[in-house]
Amino acid sequence: MKETDDNSDDVVLAEKNIREALGDALENADGERLTEIMESIPTQDALRHVSHLDTEERDQVVSLITPEAAATLLEDAPENLAVSLIEGLESSVAAKIMEELHSDTQADIVTELDTVEAEAILSEMDPDEAAGVRRLAGFDPDSAGGLMELDIFSFHTTETVGAVLARMAKGDEDFERYRGQHPYIIDEAGKLVGVVSLRSLLTCKRAVSLSEIMTTPLTLTPEKTLDDLEALFEDHPFLGLPVVDDQGSPLGVVSRVAIAEAALKHSEQDSLARQRMSDELRSMPTWFRSRRRLAWLSSNIVLNIIAASVISAYEETLAAMIAIAVFLPMVSDMSGCSGNQAVGVSMRELALGLARPADLFHVWKKEISVGLINGIVLGIMIGLVAWLWKGNPYLGLVIGLALAANTMIAVSIGGTVPLLLKRFGVDPAVASGPLLTTVTDMAGFFLVLSLATLFMPYLLM
Repeated sequence: MKETDDNSDDVVLAEKNIREALGDALENADGERLTEIMESIPTQDALRHVSHLDTEERDQVVSLITPEAAATLLEDAPENLAVSLIEGLESSVAAKIMEELHSDTQADIVTELDTVEAEAILSEMDPDEAAGVRRLAGFDPDSAGGLMELDIFSFHTTETVGAVLARMAKGDEDFERYRGQHPYIIDEAGKLVGVVSLRSLLTCKRAVSLSEIMTTPLTLTPEKTLDDLEALFEDHPFLGLPVVDDQGSPLGVVSRVAIAEAALKHSEQDSLARQRMSDELRSMPTWFRSRRRLAWLSSNIVLNIIAASVISAYEETLAAMIAIAVFLPMVSDMSGCSGNQAVGVSMRELALGLARPADLFHVWKKEISVGLINGIVLGIMIGLVAWLWKGNPYLGLVIGLALAANTMIAVSIGGTVPLLLKRFGVDPAVASGPLLTTVTDMAGFFLVLSLATLFMPYLLM
């Protein structure tokens, strides 16, 4: 499918056609048609459409398409989405897909799977490949051992330049697994003794032995940390570096791309962690997402009670409605936290290509379901606090209703505003936060004060 502008009517039409085609193919269990659809559109678009399906439909799609097509999806998917696409499949189907993945991706998925399920899949795979995955999974994921690829573009010291060129000229699919590695040279004892530059290969005669033109390689130990690797790749222009064991035998190769991806993942996780969002995606179950968000939101109530108590210290000198004013910042702040969580997920899905401006209604439905649950839970919690603190159940009702309603408003805004800003060419990272804060503050104050006006006779009892 050719790239088109998100603003055009053709894109909306194309999106509808893809959804309808997926629905028809799923209904008919037509694996050939599903594969054709998945391969006819960019991988990120395919992932987005698949992530919008329910769990049963996602499992059906991944099971019916070819293992190669499924592997393409999993290679580009966020780790938690890749795991969810594998874990519901029959072990024999999952094993065929796993065998098409790069070894580092295999290890990442196996590490996150349930132990029993992981072993069931590995037992269906080629024994040598399964052993390699188990070995990789045993390393720290942020070490050279955890980030390396097991596939090594290697040759024996006695082979010639012609042998390397002939292998490169084949252009078979297996060659893609080496991701641009230089040829590594192995001696009779199985130790890594050299590396050959592509320039040397192109300028030497075909009959020249590789041992004559190789240079001593810079090698890594499996324990090298991500920080060490980043520093090393900054100092050297290598596309990849080999990882060796204590005897000098090659274990795998760490690529510059793998280091960059790992560093980006850490940066993203740090950003999400500041909002207690971890690695959430909207394809996860609603109750699971709600529980993870509540872990932060409920604990934040304690901090807001402390802040509100400062205002309450001056209650005797203020008018009769001061009890309402004490809870105003709590309602706006708690709602703002909920909204910021929704912003964080939308920003992540936009960056990963799993959401587009055209998905506005889908995103809103997902967010309002979480907002409804969290709003009710938080409303009850803060309502009970207000009741017990001030001794008036109607005050608890006013504050609880206001927080519940404002939470739903906040997640609706937080989830959809980044998509709207993206739609109109405004940077969502810059504008989403201030817009969310302003609206949730205004809505919170309005809800509290209007409800307080409605219940005024009962609040002054």
